[in-house]
Amino acid sequence: MGYSRYDVKARATRAEEAGYSQKSLHDNFKQRNIHSEMNPFGVKFRECRDSENHPFSLPVQIYLDVTGSMGSIPQQLIVEGLPKMISNLLNKGIKSPSILFGAVGDHECDKAPLQVGQFESGDEELDKWLTSTYVEGNGGGNGGESYGLAWYFGANHVVSDAWEKRNQKGYIFTIGDEPNLQHYPKNSARGLKHIMGSAYVGEPSGWTADQLLAEAQKRNHVYHISIGAPRGNWNSILRQHSLVVNSHTEIPDLIFKTILSNEGSLQKAEGQAHYEKMKQEEIL
Repeated sequence: MGYSRYDVKARATRAEEAGYSQKSLHDNFKQRNIHSEMNPFGVKFRECRDSENHPFSLPVQIYLDVTGSMGSIPQQLIVEGLPKMISNLLNKGIKSPSILFGAVGDHECDKAPLQVGQFESGDEELDKWLTSTYVEGNGGGNGGESYGLAWYFGANHVVSDAWEKRNQKGYIFTIGDEPNLQHYPKNSARGLKHIMGSAYVGEPSGWTADQLLAEAQKRNHVYHISIGAPRGNWNSILRQHSLVVNSHTEIPDLIFKTILSNEGSLQKAEGQAHYEKMKQEEIL
């Protein structure tokens, strides 16, 4: 996946024809159950590969909290947030962002606690996966949501040329306003084995949130974005990777700036290394 290009002008025309800005959340996001192509059950891998159009693909996973209070986030993304974020990345030299949209809920209570799309770079494909998200609502009264499911999937079910060819980390962003549930058992009614089926990878009895995070961080920069003051222990878990916005409208710009701050530093370091190599070879 991820072989097409993002066309900002074409997307603007298509969005106007689709009437995204005129429609309600209910009309833009029509799924009333998990989409068959976003069901993680049996999914061994989602792949982020290089292509002729994108020789240096950069995997970015964005997991939306789709419990009751968070519906404004996917709505804002489809109306204006997503094209602004992609346009900003492209304009600042991040030429091949490949984005996977996913969703998390509550693995103890919800019907669809984890949803995963495919990595895409084109405007039509990204809109397709975003609007295929099932905005379930619900969530439980158990003191948190299952953001760790995103860490599990990113650690065990994503492969990328960025890592395999360039030892370059990707990104995992979870977004929500709740604490993170701490234990992800294998054998509960909606535990990890129930969610993943035969594709389940990992600890015989399940995982703790700390274990999932440590695995995800091996090949990803992992961030959580809280709406308002972080609830729970996000600051102690993620430290400077615990990010805060006052409004859901700020999320796309924060994701853009976070990626740019890392990749800009990386490009600068690579440029300096190239300069030093040329200097040593007396090309300069």
